[in-house]
Amino acid sequence: MSDNILKLYPTPSQEVKLKDLYLKQDLRSLKGGSDGPFVYSNFITSLDGRIAIPHAEKNELVVPGQLANPRDWRLFQELAVQADILLTSGRYLRQYAAGDAQEILRIYDDPQFEDLRQWRLAQGLPPQPDLAVISGRLDFDIPEVLLEDERSLVIVTTQSSDAMLRKELSERTGKLIIAGERSVSGKALVEGLSGLGYRTIYNATGPKVHHLLLADRVLDRMYLTFANRILGGSPYMSIVEGALLDPPADFQLDKLYHDPHALDGLGQLYATFTRV
Repeated sequence: MSDNILKLYPTPSQEVKLKDLYLKQDLRSLKGGSDGPFVYSNFITSLDGRIAIPHAEKNELVVPGQLANPRDWRLFQELAVQADILLTSGRYLRQYAAGDAQEILRIYDDPQFEDLRQWRLAQGLPPQPDLAVISGRLDFDIPEVLLEDERSLVIVTTQSSDAMLRKELSERTGKLIIAGERSVSGKALVEGLSGLGYRTIYNATGPKVHHLLLADRVLDRMYLTFANRILGGSPYMSIVEGALLDPPADFQLDKLYHDPHALDGLGQLYATFTRV
């Protein structure tokens, strides 16, 4: 299958390589709002805006198999490998402990990403980005495997969370941030991670965390893959979930690519948006 895709914007249009498309953007050299950490997110969505559908056997939502594909997954890894820390949730840790979640960064157990493993090592970075676990309930265990390879876990929670659980998790991980009274604030989250020295922050979790980043205007860039399929169905989950954003979060198109080879020739679009 061809590695070539078509750059549509900015013009002039030209063929470019899919491999290293996002790695070449060198996110680690970029600064975020007010020169703080650079914060970015990534989603794959159907044309009707769906990022998840109900699991066939479990009471949870999952990335649709009709959308997931190796070409988009390659770009996900290129974004993840550039991060100092990945944002995730207590739900992810519960799924991981139950064996229902895969490692987010696959460069160490999938030979096709060996070049990305070598890239990270060449930068002098720790083998894995750290994880920031956002949770108000703190109702999860920490799998030992997630603390291997020099990796740190940062617990991000609220002042109203259980004090005993906070103490236990803080003693276990050594890093805990209080980022709000009753709900996590995107601004406090980013400021807390900045205070710990993190400079590239990748939102690898869902639409609720995306909302808190958008609401506080701390998300700098958004990557969207549009698979050329309409799924329908219910419940409906899109890239953001929460109260109406007022004012709205404004973005400008930065780059747009068409990949005619994805999804067995159906095709998909890769779009990059920068916050105004």
